[in-house]
Amino acid sequence: MNLAYLLLGSNMGDTKTQLENAQQSIENLCGTILKASPFYETAPWGNTDQPSFLNRVLFIKTPLEPTALLSAILKIETDMGRVRKEKYAARTIDIDILFYNQLIWETKDLIIPHPEIPNRRFVLVPLAAMVPHKIHPVLKKSMQKLLENCTDTLPVTLVKN
Repeated sequence: MNLAYLLLGSNMGDTKTQLENAQQSIENLCGTILKASPFYETAPWGNTDQPSFLNRVLFIKTPLEPTALLSAILKIETDMGRVRKEKYAARTIDIDILFYNQLIWETKDLIIPHPEIPNRRFVLVPLAAMVPHKIHPVLKKSMQKLLENCTDTLPVTLVKN
């Protein structure tokens, strides 16, 4: 079995329901969810002329190899109505593989660890809350240290139940 961290995000429709539906699909197609971060409301990154996102990080145990996990994630996104027309556009669902074991992997379709982790507060805030001492296998810094050094200043707000 493999361990992976996934980032889920949505800024179209009922975002909480979108994330919950994606989480259920991940459980059905990808493996067991071991832990889920709280929900965070986050400012849009890259294209700021769109609604805020709701994000969460999942820690999963999966029998799938990286490319099979990516295929399953892309199927979930398509099944949930994700249409890829423009980069950083609003979306019903976005699921990214952040980490997969301690793997360092790069193909034209998939880079692990996700290369933007150190640059995005909406990724680092939930990761640092879940696993502050987890070490990035390439950068050799903890999630907490990466968050402290992150230059992204966009707001990331914990959503209270």
